[in-house]
Amino acid sequence: MHAPALQVSGGCWRRLGGWLLGGLCAALLSGCGLLAKPGATEASAPANFVLEISAKPAAVRDVLEQHLELKRYQHLPGLRRQELTRLVGVADANIRSLLGTLGYFSPTIELQLIHPPRDSDALRTVRIVVDPGEQTTVAGLDIQVHSPQGDAQDGRWQRQAVARNWPLQVGQPFTQSAWHGAKAEGLRSLQARRYPTAQLAHSRADVDADTQQVQLRLVYDTGPLYRFGPLQFQYADGDAPRYDAAGLLRVARLPEGAEYRQSTLLDVQQRLAATGLFDSVFLTLMTDQAPPGQAQVQVPVLAQVREAPLQKWVYGLGMSTDTGLRVSLDHTHHRVPGLGWQAQNKLQLDRQNPLASTRLYSLPDHTGWNWFTSAQAERAELADYQTNSVALSAGRSKNEDQVDRYYALRYDLANPQGANAPQSSSALSANYGWTGRYFNNPTNPTRGYGLATEIGLGSTLTPQRSPFVRASLRWQYFQPLERDDATRRRGRLAWRANLGALVARSDAPMPLTLLFLSGGDTTVRGYSYQSIGTRTDVDTVIGGRYLASGSLEWQRPMVLAGNRQDWEHTVFIDAGTVADDFAATQLYVGAGTGIRWKSPVGPLQADLAYGFKTQQLRLHVRLGFNF
Repeated sequence: MHAPALQVSGGCWRRLGGWLLGGLCAALLSGCGLLAKPGATEASAPANFVLEISAKPAAVRDVLEQHLELKRYQHLPGLRRQELTRLVGVADANIRSLLGTLGYFSPTIELQLIHPPRDSDALRTVRIVVDPGEQTTVAGLDIQVHSPQGDAQDGRWQRQAVARNWPLQVGQPFTQSAWHGAKAEGLRSLQARRYPTAQLAHSRADVDADTQQVQLRLVYDTGPLYRFGPLQFQYADGDAPRYDAAGLLRVARLPEGAEYRQSTLLDVQQRLAATGLFDSVFLTLMTDQAPPGQAQVQVPVLAQVREAPLQKWVYGLGMSTDTGLRVSLDHTHHRVPGLGWQAQNKLQLDRQNPLASTRLYSLPDHTGWNWFTSAQAERAELADYQTNSVALSAGRSKNEDQVDRYYALRYDLANPQGANAPQSSSALSANYGWTGRYFNNPTNPTRGYGLATEIGLGSTLTPQRSPFVRASLRWQYFQPLERDDATRRRGRLAWRANLGALVARSDAPMPLTLLFLSGGDTTVRGYSYQSIGTRTDVDTVIGGRYLASGSLEWQRPMVLAGNRQDWEHTVFIDAGTVADDFAATQLYVGAGTGIRWKSPVGPLQADLAYGFKTQQLRLHVRLGFNF
């Protein structure tokens, strides 16, 4: 492997030799004990001299003011006149070296050391005037990507893309930072897919300081094309494996035999970590096991894991304007005795809907589906009624990278409380659900969309039997807008829609938990939680059989002193309706403004909304993004 080189050609060898010799002298002077580095010098020490720097453009002046060697000795105690004169003498080479990193190789530099009169208390002045000259630009670019014989077709487009997407193109200014960054970016593009052992075999920049042009030449060596082999587990501290290895392989879903991709490796790592079975997961492609001299190799992937405790308790405290203060206790058991499944238990206490629930689920089988069963008891405020409800379900589910699916048999029992409350009722239904999440970020999305649908076919059981069909559809889309060049802001539109329908005989006694309600932080702002429904004969609000709601929100980043912040400003309008009869539909509209803070766990939202039906303002506060 050859070391990267920087060569200067043309009629400037003498200047370059003086530049390098001056830099060497500066290094020797800075290393002598007489001029010890001022690392231990107090920043508050008085200045020994005044340093005046005049240079354009501003980027040149900023670099000199931050990195000029002479500036480091300005507050060095006991600096003598002779030593300062020596420092000024080698400053020319230091300035040329710094300017070279910015692509200026033919500067004009004036250095003056001005001494005050003997009887004056004024400080000596070092005046530096710099004309950097013309910045060097890239005149030629030669990028070669070598791969072993036998890899002529596989990865061909990827190797060609290195030169096509090279960040430092012909005609662009040449700087050391851009040069090093472009070399690293080309190497990353190879290592991210197919060629994890790719190397930069040779790089050279030939600078002609007379014409201010540079010729760039690079050679990358891809090494062999790698494919994924079997996934192997290595447990920390000699732990005995607690879980079925075959089940973990099905969770990981490593595509054995597929071409290496760094993103695939990270996805597998995330899937294993998301099970909650491990405190830490780290995946490594075992490139050291590759046989030499082959164009394509298949090597194992090592998963170094540390198992989590068998049981975990989590205490939570939260708040929202919909449900008020919330206290929760979550318990996870990673391997239920006698069953081998995982269990998640939850106890939640809040003003609106205290609940207790449990969910048992297995590791996926060879098809990726797993079995589950769940039970939940809840006391919920559904419009004008307090309702005690029980929900039992059992079925199968499959969670992939972007799509979740399930089908289950579900039993619902709802017992409304209070005067004039509807009678208790129950139902049994077969349900299927599909959810696709295609957002760029799962916790703080700025673009992408999500779509979810559920459909159930069933029958009421008590007080009488009657068939029904229940369906719902949710959609959310973040639409990026064009960037505002004046403020460097790029906002977006957030669209949201919800549809629901329950088709049954008009006199069918449906459980209240299967009816639809709207209003609150995530549906129609400006109205209280689940306050939008239909009216009974005694003029109380109850859930309806049809639901439609939508929202349009303009989200725009805040800018302070030209810098983007983690805060955003929003303007929105929401609308929705719940009805049993389309002819009696009433539209509820709310509009308002709010702010968002991008917290590590999701957006913290605070919205002030006006409900046009109630003619009241409401504050809505919510933490996190869920779809």
